[in-house]
Amino acid sequence: MSGRVHLTMHGQVAQVTLSHPGKFNAMSRAMWRELKAVFEDLQGRADIRCVIVAGESGHFCAGGDIAEYPDFRFDEVALRAFHEDEVWGGLGAMLACDLPLLAQIEGNCMGAGVEMASCCDIRVASAGARFGAPIAKLGFPMAPRETALVAREAGAATAREMLLEAAVFDATEMKARGFLNTVLPDGTLTSAVLARAQRIVALSPQAARLNKQALRATQGAAAPTGDGAFRYADSAEHREGITAFLAKRPSVF
Repeated sequence: MSGRVHLTMHGQVAQVTLSHPGKFNAMSRAMWRELKAVFEDLQGRADIRCVIVAGESGHFCAGGDIAEYPDFRFDEVALRAFHEDEVWGGLGAMLACDLPLLAQIEGNCMGAGVEMASCCDIRVASAGARFGAPIAKLGFPMAPRETALVAREAGAATAREMLLEAAVFDATEMKARGFLNTVLPDGTLTSAVLARAQRIVALSPQAARLNKQALRATQGAAAPTGDGAFRYADSAEHREGITAFLAKRPSVF
């Protein structure tokens, strides 16, 4: 099962739910494509005023579905297409959406999870949520545009610790660092985020769209695409990191 991205409605609030049972909602390639399609559809809908992005079964997203990686990651052209077309296709559609986006974060929020949360306007987490991007253990870096996104939203110092030390932070620390707006006791997150979304629904939808457009304009030039950034595709460390993870053994670099 490759996972799904589900869209449900609560009146004028849309909920986008990441679902990959048994994998803490890790993003498959199909899920990235679905994420793009869902947000492109939401952008054109006048009946929706707010979007909640959440994960299923007590987790937000544990990263990418590493079981798929040997099929394409060791070829530079295929690796670039994955990051630039599929991953950035989904993230770019989120960033381009003029509706207010609320991230409802619990459990694991790693790698791709941090990236998707970074696309949201307001981030609310349960106290037990954990954040990081420990992909250095897998022998590869974060793609350039994804790195720029996380560094902008989580802060350069936090991004450096996540990427260079494989640091993992709890929700309280991520709020202190400015990434989270609110941290709530476990078990209270769903109702609190929906109530917050309903407050947004009561406000001017035109103002929300214009504010989103203005906030995007303040971000300046587009993030780099990183020519040559995927030349590591066939490297020994890249292969070792992913092979070791799938074999459930420590990597040897």
